[in-house]
Amino acid sequence: MSKENAKVKELKEKGLWDYPSNISRRRFLKLMGYSGLAAGSMALGGSRVFGATNPVEIRYWASATQSIEEHYKRLEEDLNIKMLFADNGNATGPVISKMIAGDAANVYDVLGLQGGAEKELAQAETILPWDMSLIPNWDDDIWEWVRDIPYHSVNGSRYGIPKTINADSMIYNADKVPVVDTYAYVFDPALKGKTSMEDWWTNSVIFTAMYLKENNIQGLGEMKNPGDLEVDELEAVMEFLIGKKKEGQFRTFWSGWEQGVSLITSEEVWVMMGWEPIVLAAQRAGINAKYAVPFEGYEGWSNDFLLARGVQKKGLFEAAHQFVNWELAGYLGCKILEMRGYVVPTEKNITYAEAHPDEFDPEVVKAGMENVRDKFMMKKGSTYWQNVRPKNFKLYEEWWEKLRRA
Repeated sequence: MSKENAKVKELKEKGLWDYPSNISRRRFLKLMGYSGLAAGSMALGGSRVFGATNPVEIRYWASATQSIEEHYKRLEEDLNIKMLFADNGNATGPVISKMIAGDAANVYDVLGLQGGAEKELAQAETILPWDMSLIPNWDDDIWEWVRDIPYHSVNGSRYGIPKTINADSMIYNADKVPVVDTYAYVFDPALKGKTSMEDWWTNSVIFTAMYLKENNIQGLGEMKNPGDLEVDELEAVMEFLIGKKKEGQFRTFWSGWEQGVSLITSEEVWVMMGWEPIVLAAQRAGINAKYAVPFEGYEGWSNDFLLARGVQKKGLFEAAHQFVNWELAGYLGCKILEMRGYVVPTEKNITYAEAHPDEFDPEVVKAGMENVRDKFMMKKGSTYWQNVRPKNFKLYEEWWEKLRRA
């Protein structure tokens, strides 16, 4: 903040500015001159950063698909917070390394990272637990079963807040392959050179493991958890993948959603394991792309907000919480559903759309949310949660390098 306003100065002189440790949220709002209506609007993500003249800058480091791009101007209009977004490439391993061994924990303020890294980053003291009392939109509108995703909490404190959730499977060109209802299509010799997987073990290994388990291939039907493989299970899965690569089964292993979009829109690839935003982008490009409903099930995931330790020294602890509260207020949920097909797991998306039908069609929002919820609740197969840090993750990385060199 370039200049303190009189109210901030007054509160500091009274020893009351160190919110929230000294005073309640309600009293703080009252002292700041906000009415009960203003307090209510804050719960919806609508109150501006207190005492700020110039916009407060929050550095948000996340996958490109987690950004709503130019639409973040609404954040500045609503809260006087300016978003400085940086793409982390959806590369969890390098992000963790830069947080622990580099200076990322002090450079960035809020991270958007695939779930499972919370424990390692918390133990390294590179992230802080969230003060949930400062995020009133984390309420009964949040889907109950999302609250219980195990890796969000460490030693009883919440370090991860799910921004978006989804369940991934396969993308296919329905003009080339009319029906794809099993992961077998990715490995089918009849489609040799026309299939692809992501160049990231976190996604590709679990998909392959699910296929082998649910079809009881190579005796892996008794596999306990495709998202957290034992040493012998990992060896079997990776030997299978390496064998398929040597046979020329895959056109390539794609990296980054832009390459994924390019592969399906250019028709180089007809079936690929990938993300739902790629389907939407391909459809907008005129490709008859569809998202598969495989009988083996889905890979469930959450992309989580993490609070970088540097916010305290920079005086951005409160602003970071206001930013997350705004993201859970409904507008962001409607916009990112429209842009990516991702769901912010709160009923406030529907509430916002119903209150603003000129911006979003409530029925479209409801259908999008039901689509994601049904993947978890109504489909035939199981949902196995993506885990960026399984117990043998170093072996995963070693095996993936073997596959790249094969």
